[in-house]
Amino acid sequence: MSDSLNGLDQLRSDVLEGRLNRRAVLKRGALLGLSAPVIAGLLAACGGDEDDGDDAPEPTNTTAGAAQPTETAADTEEEPTATTGGSTAAEPTATTGGGASVEPTATSPAPAEAGGGGVLRLLWWQAPTIINPHLATGTKDFDASRVCLEPLADFDVEGSGIPFLAAEMPSLENGGVNEEGTQVTWKLREGVTWHDGEDFTADDVVFTWRYASDEATAAVTRGNFATVESVEAIDDYTVQITFNQPNPAWFDVFTGPNGMILPEHVLAEAVGAGARDAPFNLMPIGTGPFMVSEFRPGDVVVYERFADYWDPGKPYFDSVEMKGGGDAPGAARAVVVTGEADWAWNIQVEPEILQQMEDEGGPGATQTTQGASAERMMFNFSDPNVEVDGARSEPSTQHPLFQHKEAREAIALAIQRDVIAEQLYGPGGQPTSNVLNAPAKFISPNTSWEFSLERAAELLAGVPNADGYSLLYQTSVNSVRQKTQEIIKQDLEELGFNVELKSVDSAVFFSSDAGNPDTYPHFYADLEMYTNGPSSPYPITWADRFRTDEIASQANQWAGTNITRYNNPEFDKLHDQARVELDPDVQVELFVAMNDLAVNDFVEAGIVWRNGVTCVANDLAGYVGTTWASDVYDIKNWRRDE
Repeated sequence: MSDSLNGLDQLRSDVLEGRLNRRAVLKRGALLGLSAPVIAGLLAACGGDEDDGDDAPEPTNTTAGAAQPTETAADTEEEPTATTGGSTAAEPTATTGGGASVEPTATSPAPAEAGGGGVLRLLWWQAPTIINPHLATGTKDFDASRVCLEPLADFDVEGSGIPFLAAEMPSLENGGVNEEGTQVTWKLREGVTWHDGEDFTADDVVFTWRYASDEATAAVTRGNFATVESVEAIDDYTVQITFNQPNPAWFDVFTGPNGMILPEHVLAEAVGAGARDAPFNLMPIGTGPFMVSEFRPGDVVVYERFADYWDPGKPYFDSVEMKGGGDAPGAARAVVVTGEADWAWNIQVEPEILQQMEDEGGPGATQTTQGASAERMMFNFSDPNVEVDGARSEPSTQHPLFQHKEAREAIALAIQRDVIAEQLYGPGGQPTSNVLNAPAKFISPNTSWEFSLERAAELLAGVPNADGYSLLYQTSVNSVRQKTQEIIKQDLEELGFNVELKSVDSAVFFSSDAGNPDTYPHFYADLEMYTNGPSSPYPITWADRFRTDEIASQANQWAGTNITRYNNPEFDKLHDQARVELDPDVQVELFVAMNDLAVNDFVEAGIVWRNGVTCVANDLAGYVGTTWASDVYDIKNWRRDE
């Protein structure tokens, strides 16, 4: 798959390879703003299916401005992500919203009145454990939060800004962004109320900054505010953010999954050390289209329609059930074959199994979009077997084997990326050596991967005590991941390692429970594997994962995003420059250099660049997929075709 595929190219490819039905083509074509003749041609290529009676309507472009297509996708992946935005501060482009004020709309007329749609049944094979995005570490928890909480804006599949709690996207043209890139002013939507009836105002935005940036809160989103000098409420519906330096990602703050706004009147006394004990974390008060009515952590969240939601005529569904747990094949079958659910997230399932389900025919289908994330192997630079003040994998220790670069490189050489991609992912992924795979302009052309046990053995010959070393290799419970583990284990044992495999229930592995040693940020193992990638067009916060000051440890309740405990001043310097660089060409150079450093230093080894695969009921309309936002960011627009 070419790195340069744009939205139309990807749509055409999906059609020709039979991955989309006519309904999905209509949705995607409308999203891309394609003309009726173009959509008609794509529909013809689909051949006959259950939608043969449909005619291609004149599509409506729902994005802000004439966006240049970026990578399309999904996972969002799956696990932990970061949200940032951007192009240059001096010249905002359509990718950053283009200054347009666009309401997220459905691709066909919304119902005249809200409600009446019954229950929307959603499946995540990773169960949510907390509904506070600023304390969450897993996508399941960000998604559970996004159903009931909202940011100022989100970004659609093209990377265009879509206002939610903001009245419009700031730009140079409307005076929202200054030419120096040091200040942004957001105009807020008026008439918005919290689920308990209190008014949403600029004070809530200011409070969210104070809450998340307080060191004692140990917010996972704290890095998003690293360049913020102040957030000021100019009046009830105007917020001004001042940065301590020029900021190319000026719209990074208060947008996307990391930017959801919190209610000051509910959490004012829960800033700092008591943040994790607040009842809000399990029963939040938001401004979103649905409000939480029941939450059983590790199992299910039930939401009821918020009757006073600010967007007239929405949402369509009366309630939402977000069911977690089980496994990915079971989730896929429940949508595609049995119709027990309407939508299933992140279908990490072997291609032949999905094909068998499709062949059975039924009330649902799989939907594939080009992804931004990669399944990767992470190396622990600290010692997981040495205890320091009651904690292991502390950054003050060194891994006895992985302190030697040759050992890390040898393991990277022992990964059969092509076999894993072909046998376990199929259309769901392709081999990669990169850790940053989106947006396209930042993809490095300099790296490559190789499978060679011979070269690996030569490298290990110079590493003390490598022969017979016992490695603990962990990941979350998932059949594709366990099979990946088995493939890699076999090759590592050929090199003389003793390999113990560990699989942790995903509700635990991706939780933010500081007291549970089995979460991925604790990293009490030698090797760890999961999917990660950026969820916004300027991935500066995503790259925090390699910064020295983001190292996860007991001191910050394992809230740091650098879980490998990698420490390299050279990387920090590149990242510092990328935080302030306004020249788009230099931005590309910096992100390529950061990727290359992480790859060539074997901090992480990219395995499979994953496409986004979801399962969608044939009668579910309004879901269009996303790259940079939560999969449910536009859930207010979802509906059922009658």
